[in-house]
Amino acid sequence: MNSIIYVVSDSVGETAELVAKAAISQFAGTNFTIKRIPYVEDEQIIDEVISLAKLNQAIIVYTLVKPDIRAYLQEQASKDDVLAYDIIGPLMGILQTKCNSNPLNEPGMVRKLDEDYFKRVEAIEFAVKYDDGRDPRGILRADIVLVGVSRTSKTPLSQYLAHKRYRVANVPLVPEVEPPEELFLVSPEKCFGLKISPEKLNHIRKERLKSLGLNDHAIYANVERIKEELKYFEEIASRLNCPIIDVTNKAVEETANSIINIIQNRK
Repeated sequence: MNSIIYVVSDSVGETAELVAKAAISQFAGTNFTIKRIPYVEDEQIIDEVISLAKLNQAIIVYTLVKPDIRAYLQEQASKDDVLAYDIIGPLMGILQTKCNSNPLNEPGMVRKLDEDYFKRVEAIEFAVKYDDGRDPRGILRADIVLVGVSRTSKTPLSQYLAHKRYRVANVPLVPEVEPPEELFLVSPEKCFGLKISPEKLNHIRKERLKSLGLNDHAIYANVERIKEELKYFEEIASRLNCPIIDVTNKAVEETANSIINIIQNRK
């Protein structure tokens, strides 16, 4: 005999269907057909489902987070002697008592959380792929483009912003190398120049060389060379006409917040 389970949800119904399938799997030889009815938000649809369930001697399995709709389904199903099982309601009641707070009663929250997670992962992968000017094609796809000389925290800043779901590409500036043409094609509003004092950069680069076991008197940490690089940075930033943020005494979090505030204020 083929039995029907109507999966009723005020979202897509994935949770209820998975629970129903898990339960069915424990009964070898049984034959169930699952029919999903998503986005149920009014009593008329519930009445129709209950009528179908009664006609077909079916079971209703539901995840409805809105208390009034949930109560209506249970009440009507009971009146018509239709078997109906509430998957989420009892647990929400226990959590409400335990937390001493009211639930949001908003459908689709799990799906929203999943989407948020995957957007963050995508942004992190983007930041890794287009770090340090590896592939200039990322510049045109990025939400934010960071521009600066070496050791201005472009990479950690890219990763921090990626955790905020921004796709970030960063471009290192070196006087001997012309920046990629994509940098001048992207909207200036997406670009952010990272400025730093020569003294601070000199200290950072010397420490970097020491950590690598190299001589800290190398040209990389030479003050005159640093000044030359910073002058070149100013020229490029001027051509881009983009906001410039002084990162000399800023933590990565502070710089990120400054960028996010600029973006949000534009909106």
